[in-house]
Amino acid sequence: MSYRDVRRRLTAGQAREWALEALQRPLSAVRHPLGFVCLPLERDGDEGVCVHLWTGSLVHAESTTSQIHCHSWDLFSHVLYGQIRNVHVIVADAGAEATHRVFEVVSDASGDRISPTGRTVRHTTGLVEVFGPGDTYTLPAGRFHSSVVPEGGEAATIALGRGRPGSHDLSLGPLDAGPHRVSRQHLDPGETALAVRLVTARLT
Repeated sequence: MSYRDVRRRLTAGQAREWALEALQRPLSAVRHPLGFVCLPLERDGDEGVCVHLWTGSLVHAESTTSQIHCHSWDLFSHVLYGQIRNVHVIVADAGAEATHRVFEVVSDASGDRISPTGRTVRHTTGLVEVFGPGDTYTLPAGRFHSSVVPEGGEAATIALGRGRPGSHDLSLGPLDAGPHRVSRQHLDPGETALAVRLVTARLT
């Protein structure tokens, strides 16, 4: 099923049914450094569909930069259950008063190559949007933000991404951090099965 078909079904109010169908196929889940488990479901060129799961029942990957990031792709996200806070972040260039450096993140099948740029910044919190079950929201490429789940909360979303030419995946990190690589952390079969059970149990 293509990105367009998935988006059409979500828009038609069939998110729950589609997720239950899609999660029956063989999956290879990964721990994402932004704190959730990613269950990849569709991929075609610069378009992709995943289920993102925030849960205390599985070990999390740790970020080497921060939770504040921006995508090289336009996000269309549907909340299956739980609460998601989409926290917009206002980033301004700064010299001696900078608190963070901008890092470029280049991903491949094995992990992420994280490279410091020459841009140093300060940031403040902007609009905070709160979304619950059944809500859908969008975020254009290039907007710094963080996705926050309340402490101890459980949540899952269907995340659709469509790449935007000329955009880059970026993250804010420490001023003095150097270039490094983060390997992709795959869940073992038992953990992947648990992730699927956690989502499907909330949808049935």
